[in-house]
Amino acid sequence: MAKLNYHHLYYFWQVAKSGNLTNTAKNLHISQSALSSQIKQLESTMDTELFSREGRKLVLTESGQHTLLYAEEIFSKGEELESFLLKGVGAEIPLIRIGMLSTMSRNFMESIIEPLIVRTDVTYSIHARQQTNLLNDLTSHQVDLALTNIEVQGNDQQIWQCRLLASQPVSIIGPVGLKLGNKFSDEYKALRWVLPTSESPIRAAFDGFCAQHQFQPEIEGEADDMPMLRLLARDSGALAVMPGVVVKDELSSGKLVNYLTFPNIHENFYAVTIKRHFPNPLINELLATFHE
Repeated sequence: MAKLNYHHLYYFWQVAKSGNLTNTAKNLHISQSALSSQIKQLESTMDTELFSREGRKLVLTESGQHTLLYAEEIFSKGEELESFLLKGVGAEIPLIRIGMLSTMSRNFMESIIEPLIVRTDVTYSIHARQQTNLLNDLTSHQVDLALTNIEVQGNDQQIWQCRLLASQPVSIIGPVGLKLGNKFSDEYKALRWVLPTSESPIRAAFDGFCAQHQFQPEIEGEADDMPMLRLLARDSGALAVMPGVVVKDELSSGKLVNYLTFPNIHENFYAVTIKRHFPNPLINELLATFHE
């Protein structure tokens, strides 16, 4: 029976994380040919292909992705053991690394991490990314959890685990003092609007609402992220279409008013993880606390 060479596995782990053989060889202070040879020996011993080449880029095969999951756990536990043996202490304070879609509402993000803010026995880091980079960071174990308002579709070959966290109602929000009722009317049609861009599911739903009411809004501005839409709602004097959570502070202080909440338009928020044999226990704790 073949025995796993952990030295070879370590080299595989380093290359898999970086995706670049040349840079990894430089960082490990060995030649590129020697590094490539070590990985080929691992593939030969395990009788499986771990990488495929796409041009100059190394891409993990399905076996390579599963091997990376094991390698990540093996060497992270090794670092904990080294810390214990050298320092006489256990692992450092538990860390959870959270990736968030850069266009998401900061107020909603704050509601997610609120349970972490009040704890002194854990640490956390937050990284804003575009959707593709967010998922890449999950695959390479740069983050433990991704938060997004774009549902991630998977199939039998993919490793995503996507769960719905919350569904926020979308409203028409505007400056104080407008004579608008809580039912859509001609008074709404006479005003200017700031809206999400056409790529947003919220915008698509609002466009359908406008078609239903035979209404062509006078669009003053558009924004592809909620932080910017919040600024436009606060400063433009126009009506904005967004979840109320985005401007909860302005609504509470009376700077803005929620004039109408759509009954059938929502923004969904998702938590995305990848299948791991030893997932970060803080993930389930955090999500369970949020649902409570």
